[in-house]
Amino acid sequence: MSSTTATPTAPTAAVRERPAARRGVLRLMVHQIKYEQLSFWRNPQPMIFTFALPVMVIVIFGLVFGGSGSGDSFFYGLSGMEYFTPTVAALSVFGTCYGQLAVTLSIRRQNGILKRIHATPVSSGIYFVGLLAHCMMVCAVDVALIVGTGALYGVPMPTHWAAVIVTLVLGAACFCAIGVAVSSLVSNSEAASSVVQFVQFPMLFISGNYFPIHSAVVNTIAGLLPLRPFNQALLPPFAEHSGFQWHDLSILLAWGVVGTLVAVRRFRWDPRPE
Repeated sequence: MSSTTATPTAPTAAVRERPAARRGVLRLMVHQIKYEQLSFWRNPQPMIFTFALPVMVIVIFGLVFGGSGSGDSFFYGLSGMEYFTPTVAALSVFGTCYGQLAVTLSIRRQNGILKRIHATPVSSGIYFVGLLAHCMMVCAVDVALIVGTGALYGVPMPTHWAAVIVTLVLGAACFCAIGVAVSSLVSNSEAASSVVQFVQFPMLFISGNYFPIHSAVVNTIAGLLPLRPFNQALLPPFAEHSGFQWHDLSILLAWGVVGTLVAVRRFRWDPRPE
């Protein structure tokens, strides 16, 4: 009677390799997120101004409006601080995930950093997931500082945290996708800031981040862009004690899909030849 030793078949070996491959991808992803975080926190000037600017804006508005009393209606029954705390939070998310990301990617491409990263085991998916996670972490700190500063002026804490968190995450992902898409259309790093600001500043003003817009025409136009729906999705959970704003979230999602498609199709790792 002969005995035979069973050898693992090819499918069995492949199944065993999958957990190891997933662990390798996870390690690379964690490494990329740590790299982005260290690059940010070890560069004190942009780090300080990223957090200081929106807090300074909230403090200025607090001095102007003098707190969040119920009798000082500013816009649809909201006080000035109740209105500006969520809109400045939206401004900070937009600036970090769109403006700073688009400029950073343009500079990295021009300096050859993206080309070197592309030659490493870090895949495109891991790289952009690392960027998205990094931007969301920075936004979380920024929004916490803004909400905390608003609370010093009597602004109540949001009552629908699930709606706030989902809106912030979706908004950050949408603006990151748009930032990557815009960076792919910039010819060189010297033009990046001008291109980004050309889009950013008009959108901030017509979307009501600096003051409420009462023009129906302007609101209709801004409502088709991503920033005003983001504001409109944040205001009720913050100040009006209501939850998810599905219409505004769907517009954000649509812009995120468009930005992702453009980014996937047009993104370049190498500098554009002169």
